[in-house]
Amino acid sequence: MTNPYTAPIPPAPRPPDARPLRKRALVWLGGSALFLTGVLIGSTGDAEQQPVEAKVRPATTVTATATTTATPEPAPTVTETVKVKAKPAPTVTVTRTAAARVAGAGGGSGSTGGSGGSGGSGTTSRTGTCSIVSNAGNCYSAGQFCRNSDHGAVTSTASGTTIKCVYSANAWRWTAA
Repeated sequence: MTNPYTAPIPPAPRPPDARPLRKRALVWLGGSALFLTGVLIGSTGDAEQQPVEAKVRPATTVTATATTTATPEPAPTVTETVKVKAKPAPTVTVTRTAAARVAGAGGGSGSTGGSGGSGGSGTTSRTGTCSIVSNAGNCYSAGQFCRNSDHGAVTSTASGTTIKCVYSANAWRWTAA
């Protein structure tokens, strides 16, 4: 960066021309000869020009417009038939285990187990009170997600509690009604 308080440095003087005077004179002579030649050639072309008239006459203009509409021929239609092989879908198997009753004196013990599908409640036996069941056939319980077709519907759980499909916490869920 330059100092703003100092004067600028003047440019260096031009060095003296190293070419001799005779060479510089030849350049001037050649340039002048070329200029005069151009003037002479340019002035000979003026003889064929007509003088400009004070009145301007409109020239007759003929315009021909030809319109042709070409209708393209229809191109052949190419149809490719693709045979798609069906991918095997997952198989859903629902297994229910019924409680075995022991015919004995006083109190046999039974075990109940099961595996559910998309219901997620783990309860496979129904009391017959739930009117809307999951795709796996199980009763819904509070807190589970609702299907799109169940929005706003009312049903009951396996234990008989009434639940309703409502929109809460950014999702449609079954909640106690």
